Amino acid sequence: MIAEEKKRTSNVKAFDPNKSIKRARKARAASSKWEIVTSRGKVTWGNRIERVEILRKGLPYESIEVIGQKANLPVKQILHYLGVAQTTYNKKKREKDLLSARDSEVILFLSEVLDFGLEVFNNEKEKFQRWLKKPNLSLGSVPPASLFDSITGIQEVRNTLNRLEYGNMA
Repeated sequence: MIAEEKKRTSNVKAFDPNKSIKRARKARAASSKWEIVTSRGKVTWGNRIERVEILRKGLPYESIEVIGQKANLPVKQILHYLGVAQTTYNKKKREKDLLSARDSEVILFLSEVLDFGLEVFNNEKEKFQRWLKKPNLSLGSVPPASLFDSITGIQEVRNTLNRLEYGNMA
């Protein structure tokens, strides 16, 4: 019985955090392209310079819906974070207008963080979306999604996801 136990446990590989970290970094480097798909087409970027080019042009108002779906948040809540009135949104979307550079930046950065969060949660969308809505002690006991109204807040959510990825409590 003891020999059988030893044989079974000797086949189990020990968890190596360094290998896990290297694998995560390699995966992130391989998938360093982000995208937002709207009816106008696909917007992709892979670095900050490409992001700046997109900001200068502006994103379509429709990209707000894409972010709402990624985060499982109503469009009305995303509009609140951006400080855009529902009537303005409806009019600008109907006219196929573009978001301001500031609002486009929030949308792009938020998209990056949401994609990263999905990776951290092993592409378990429902689990990640629940995490976004639950109060988090490391974020001052507020839900991560409540910090989506500023770049600083979104960066804090990213920092928390980073700690989670590397095994720290967050």
